[in-house]
Amino acid sequence: MKKLRWATDGGFWEVDLSTAVTVDGVARPAPEDPIPLGLSRGTRLSRPKQIDFFQRFMSMPFVPSFSNSNGLSFHRLISLPLPPDTWFSTLVGRFDVRKFTSSLPPRQRPRQQQEDSDASFLHTVWTHLLNPGFYALNFCSEWLLTPEDTLLLSLEKHGSSHDTIPRKKAVLHHKFFDHNLTIEAASPTLFVDSLGNYWDVPFTLGLDFASLPSSDSGMSSHFCINHTSGSPHKYDTTPVSVPVPPSLLPGLCAKCAVSFKNNFDIWRSQAPKTKLTMAWMTFHSEYWESMFVICTFGTVITASLGENSVRAKAADGWFGFQAKGPNSAISADLFATASLSAQHGNFQKLFLDLTRINARVDVPSMSKFVVGASRLAVDLYNSRQAPSVEAIQFICPSASLSIQQQVLFMYL
Repeated sequence: MKKLRWATDGGFWEVDLSTAVTVDGVARPAPEDPIPLGLSRGTRLSRPKQIDFFQRFMSMPFVPSFSNSNGLSFHRLISLPLPPDTWFSTLVGRFDVRKFTSSLPPRQRPRQQQEDSDASFLHTVWTHLLNPGFYALNFCSEWLLTPEDTLLLSLEKHGSSHDTIPRKKAVLHHKFFDHNLTIEAASPTLFVDSLGNYWDVPFTLGLDFASLPSSDSGMSSHFCINHTSGSPHKYDTTPVSVPVPPSLLPGLCAKCAVSFKNNFDIWRSQAPKTKLTMAWMTFHSEYWESMFVICTFGTVITASLGENSVRAKAADGWFGFQAKGPNSAISADLFATASLSAQHGNFQKLFLDLTRINARVDVPSMSKFVVGASRLAVDLYNSRQAPSVEAIQFICPSASLSIQQQVLFMYL
């Protein structure tokens, strides 16, 4: 299977998530918060390019999406006539179906007034279709400045009353020989916490510098700086009071890590693959039957300056390195992760050919795990009683299980 480094690093580096809340389709997890259930890691292909793929190769006039806040929505993309090799520019429109249908008044159909009622209802439908509150637009332009540099600019505007501020984003990617550099500025930036609540941060500026893996195993490094300013607020207008995640408060945060990864092949098929290829199957054709384990172990140093430094405060008995000031903090810790991946098939047959299973266990803080395990052992030795559920949950690592199954393969 493909290298899963981006999926493993996502637990520590706040990799973008896929979401249908915005037209851009991107949200960032709140730093040091686990991913909420129901959200998947964002792909390397941007949302406009995904919609363009569906329209070009699958002949879909409208691409549907669903979210809890917007319900069912339809997307339509218009590609601007620009040089495709160096400039990709699109305009994406979204129509919120659930908001539109829920806003329509119930029809009154007395027999003597049926014709007037039908005419009035059609006029109401037309009036609602002209309401900008049911629409959202996103303009995205991506330039290939040089073979190593890519610049992306995005502007998004929602017609709804609770999201009137235009969303602006600029991203610069630069490829070094064995590193990737990403600089991103956005206003506002959409975040999501562990409970699935969406937050808008007025302004964020980030720099990410990561080494590229030369093989399936070896050492890698990662360095990132994130600056946030302004008071975070909830994306929707629900009256439920939810505390703001401390990591989203204004401030500057820097994180540096060095890790070592090793890949162990349990089994890998040597059978030849069939030659069934389509224009969009380049990614899937590289898969084949296999089972392997990826283990990662490393250390991370985090420094915070500003109101967001409150997240670095540790509990009593924590033996890791930490230094705190009135409005700053620095800490160091160890982390580890292990994942088991298996796949059968390679998307070549018509029915039930591709099956993937991925199980992952993360220990984001080794010091917290050791302290909790030692306390639990001492309590068991002294009291001779069964441990509490809270004590067991404190030392349990986070685990995730993912299962994917192909149902039907369609020729277009």
